[in-house]
Amino acid sequence: MKNNMQDYYNEEYLYQLITSTIQAVGMHNEVKQDESGINMTYNFISNCVGFDACRLVEAWKEIEAAIPFEQYVITLTMHELGHAMDREALQQSLSRTLEIMEIKAEHSERELYTNEHLLSIIIEEHEMNITFEETAWHNAKRLNEKANLVDEVTFELIKNQGLATYNSIYEEDLAIYSRVMHQTLQTV
Repeated sequence: MKNNMQDYYNEEYLYQLITSTIQAVGMHNEVKQDESGINMTYNFISNCVGFDACRLVEAWKEIEAAIPFEQYVITLTMHELGHAMDREALQQSLSRTLEIMEIKAEHSERELYTNEHLLSIIIEEHEMNITFEETAWHNAKRLNEKANLVDEVTFELIKNQGLATYNSIYEEDLAIYSRVMHQTLQTV
């Protein structure tokens, strides 16, 4: 049973909010509801912004700052549009991304996190993702400056929270990589 908040912030309401944000910044991306478990996504192949209504509400509740829900969704929408503005770079990374996915599928998690070469590929993937995220946030900031939809403090809070997720996972894997490198050097 959904709670009242999720009933109020239903799929149709969110679709309209996201669509109106896309129009307000002068872009024309399609919007699709999905149940991916990820609050919002950008699919560079179909040039479509996706959203998971339930996850959007949950993710907003996880933010410790008091940010209005609409501001949260508008900011995330501009972030996904920031990826759309970087679509060519995303398309150019596709072959390497597929190679990395294949390598990860061919090896167990233990192999990935104990083999220096395989772990370097995991680090490379993190660095690619962080670069794309930082670029998307930079582009989103430009969109927001143009359309003036969210105040700067709120925008920065949401941006920093979003980047922190990527950076913390990267830092954890980088520490593991450092330990594996150190162990490799000691055995040589």
